[in-house]
Amino acid sequence: MIRYPGAMTVDVVTSPTTSADAALDIPHRELLEMTSRFAHGFLRWVDVRPAGGLTYPRLRVLEALHCQGPAKMKTLADTLGLTARNMTAVADSLESEGLLRRVDHPSDRRVTLLELTDAGLVAADQSLVPRLAEISRLFDELSPAARNELRDTLAVLVAAMESGCGNQQDGC
Repeated sequence: MIRYPGAMTVDVVTSPTTSADAALDIPHRELLEMTSRFAHGFLRWVDVRPAGGLTYPRLRVLEALHCQGPAKMKTLADTLGLTARNMTAVADSLESEGLLRRVDHPSDRRVTLLELTDAGLVAADQSLVPRLAEISRLFDELSPAARNELRDTLAVLVAAMESGCGNQQDGC
């Protein structure tokens, strides 16, 4: 069992104990389980703290459109790591609240772009910095050296995933 600050505890299985479990003896199993638990738990933790009804995916869409301007829905979904279905739901809800609109692409009639409305720009200006600052305070639980190490480690893993590592039978 691992105890974290704030009385959070996580049970960790470190090795199989029966012959039936031997098939589950996977290299780095503990890392896989902890990474999965963190990713899932982090998103739940963030969404418990919505500011002005902005869940993390909605906040990220506003941020991307605010910082980069209008974007194709597919490109935006890929950039943010959202499924097409989730991206559509997020865009629909932000559009129904008047925070973004769908507009025709200026040179390709087959493409629709998403862009912030004036209300979306105001919402982004008012919520992005305080909301992201609140979320980032979780990492205050780590020392500066541990934050740097985590950032560097995650960068290596993201680069490996983006280069197709894990899709090959022979390894990376």
